[in-house]
Amino acid sequence: MIAFKRLGLEEQEAVYNCFNEAGCEGCEYSFVNLYLWGKQEAAWVEDYLTVFSHFHGHSLYLFPVGRGPIKPVLEALRQDASKRGIPFRMTALTAENCAQVEEAFPGQFHFAPDRDGCDYLYEIDHLADLKGKKYQPKRNHINRFLEAVPQWRVEEITPELVPACRQLLDQWYRIHLALDPKMSYHLERLAAERALRKYEELGMEGLILYNGEEPVALTMGSRLSDTVFDVHFEKALGHYQGDYAMINRSFARHIREKYPEIRYLNREDDMGLPGLRKAKLSYHPDRMVEQFRCYAKEDLYEH
Repeated sequence: MIAFKRLGLEEQEAVYNCFNEAGCEGCEYSFVNLYLWGKQEAAWVEDYLTVFSHFHGHSLYLFPVGRGPIKPVLEALRQDASKRGIPFRMTALTAENCAQVEEAFPGQFHFAPDRDGCDYLYEIDHLADLKGKKYQPKRNHINRFLEAVPQWRVEEITPELVPACRQLLDQWYRIHLALDPKMSYHLERLAAERALRKYEELGMEGLILYNGEEPVALTMGSRLSDTVFDVHFEKALGHYQGDYAMINRSFARHIREKYPEIRYLNREDDMGLPGLRKAKLSYHPDRMVEQFRCYAKEDLYEH
């Protein structure tokens, strides 16, 4: 079997460079996400970075990223799955990746679109400026917030503000678990706490939105590539209309000013949740990061 292991902080630069050079835009190809979320392990096979993920009782592989012939790497992953006694499944494929798999193994794989896993990409200027008729509802929300919270301010998250972040997150999870006790936030909460513990080491960026001394919203993200910034967490308590719109616009402006080379904000996928999909579509994404899954046909028939 392939000797997969958890990624360490010392591997951050190498992993970032691998994904960036390949032009990856999906949030699955973020060192920070791989470090923060669930049980994800990585290994170098040939000149490719391969990732083995475990979520909600399912195990699968990210489509590998690297240089050189892809077929030997896919064969190694397929053999790894066989030795583990699990179906061979890959996720986060583009249409081009699907064609690569089909060329390497003609007729042996089934490909399925993964709409729930498609990331939403927005030009940063669009979110920072909210110009034009289509963004009028967002500007209205922000105006309502400004009227209700004249003492608002945003502060960049620093180690000194981590306790305020934890306070806000604790409130957010209490509120939302009360509204929907069946919703599981366990993995997300663990990821957010890990992000706060390793905030500086991971190169995280974030803002807290205040009403006076009361934290009412926060957002945290990290660089995904030379031109894309990934928004990992965005939470608002909902005490004031427009708090989400305000933290969203503030963060876009903050990143644009600090990193003028950034062109897109990746606000990640919607996981198939209707409310989240509606919210992300309401910001009029400029592009969607295409996603497919693929399955070895022999495993489809046997499992």
